[in-house]
Amino acid sequence: MTEPTNAPLSAPYPAPLSEAEVKAQETLTRLTDEVEKLNSHRFIAVQNSIWRLIGFQFLRGLAFGLGSVIGATLLVSIIGWWLSQFEFLPVIGDWMVILADEFDRAIGTEQTGQ
Repeated sequence: MTEPTNAPLSAPYPAPLSEAEVKAQETLTRLTDEVEKLNSHRFIAVQNSIWRLIGFQFLRGLAFGLGSVIGATLLVSIIGWWLSQFEFLPVIGDWMVILADEFDRAIGTEQTGQ
């Protein structure tokens, strides 16, 4: 039985790369660069720490909740004001006059002498 040798099986110089292999290597290099850019992005840095992630999501939830409340308040008040302009409608007009009076009384701008 012959002893195994540590001699290389191929020539000491690698064979030249084909055009497809060169393109694949360039693509892999570009992909590596993009992944490094992505990993250094601020969003990924926030995701790396559980406490920063919890804090970020908490603040995001507060902002969403506050925005929803402000948006709904504005929308309801505009619709209420718009509907209060329809005093000539028999059912909706009377109801909207009562509602407008309640709004005026709530904010302290009730007009007397009507």
